[in-house]
Amino acid sequence: MKFDQFGDFQLDVLREVGNIGAGNAATALSRLISKEIDMKVPQVKIIAFDEIADSVGGNESLVVCVFLQVKGDIPGNMFFIISLSSAKKLLRELMGIETDDDEWFDEMELSALNEIGNILTGSYLSSLADFTRLNMQPSPPAVAIDMAGAILSYGLLEIGHAGDFALTIDTAFFEGNEELEGHFFLLPDPASLPQLFRALGVPLE
Repeated sequence: MKFDQFGDFQLDVLREVGNIGAGNAATALSRLISKEIDMKVPQVKIIAFDEIADSVGGNESLVVCVFLQVKGDIPGNMFFIISLSSAKKLLRELMGIETDDDEWFDEMELSALNEIGNILTGSYLSSLADFTRLNMQPSPPAVAIDMAGAILSYGLLEIGHAGDFALTIDTAFFEGNEELEGHFFLLPDPASLPQLFRALGVPLE
């Protein structure tokens, strides 16, 4: 199945699937920091690889990323990307750590961010698996601090054989009036999408 075969109906269904996953992840984060987290409506797009980096500040912007592979019926890659300042804010909320250096993270902080990402992405995927009744197993997560372009290029290599475009389900969340923005990108393997649509009872034509 090619990306250009998607119609508005298929994209609307994927948007709702992403909405369910991101909603559960936002609930998990709210419980972690004991504060209400709002969630933006997911953006489901077929975009060029370089546009994914643009949505988080551009190829050269430094970000914190928790990356994992999705195995099972719908293989692919998943990213949880958050700005350095938002990552520090999360750590302050969770661990009470105050620092003047927003670009330096020690081993304990990186471990905490990896665990936060693990909880959020695990919540996201488990809700999608429950909704679709498909097997979606996450690999152990890895955390990295690097330029967005470098991180995304690494994760996109595996689906690069499908062309220069990817289907993304991107959701951002924020805390009250303060910026605590993070993004989820779920990039399924295009070859697995017919099975996903069949599980949802969505016609492909």
